[in-house]
Amino acid sequence: MKIGIIGAGLIGGTLARRWTKLGHEVSIANSRGPETLRDLAKETGAKAVTVQEAANAGEVVVVTIPQKAVPDLPKGLFAKVPKDVVVIDTGNYYPVRDGQIADLLSGTTESEWVANHLGRPVIKAFNNIFFQSLLDKGTPKGTPGRVALPVAGDPPEHRAKVLKLVEELGFDAIDAGSLADSWRQQPGTPVYTHDLDAAGVKKALAAAERSRLPEYRNNADTSLKNFLASQK
Repeated sequence: MKIGIIGAGLIGGTLARRWTKLGHEVSIANSRGPETLRDLAKETGAKAVTVQEAANAGEVVVVTIPQKAVPDLPKGLFAKVPKDVVVIDTGNYYPVRDGQIADLLSGTTESEWVANHLGRPVIKAFNNIFFQSLLDKGTPKGTPGRVALPVAGDPPEHRAKVLKLVEELGFDAIDAGSLADSWRQQPGTPVYTHDLDAAGVKKALAAAERSRLPEYRNNADTSLKNFLASQK
């Protein structure tokens, strides 16, 4: 499969490493230009490209950048990308990193906000797992305790393609419904960064309460704030 990745951070770089090993043709971009990705390209075999080239790279495009950077993507980035190309959003909103985004603070679902900016439907996936777990914890289907990942978004045929990609990476893929349901896997929710198995993911998704989203976000934001402070 031909896959474009916009964003070469921890998740973007990890997906590039995993997918190239599985034989996929990966094109990866960041905001600083292809020349800054030479080492990653050499290591993985992925092709370092511009953001525009990554958006037009093939059957799947992953947008994996900080929430605050989404509005800075080139205008009309997906205007000429065929409608059957699947767009994956791995993003999470952390006010301590991304600043005050009024729509998100007032309750707009994070990936719906991203979809509105991109002008494209998106599938929310790979947002609730640490990069190290994504790199190391994939196991064969049927392995006891196999880590599971939720996948939410529209249209259903795009979601189905991402569910298959998740399985191929060694995780049980859980259909988490439409994009309107994707709030259940946002930062701080019960399913977020706990490396649960399939039963655990389903239980955690069901346990999420929309009225508690501000609480979930504040808890996640505090955790990130403490982590950043510890790195100084």
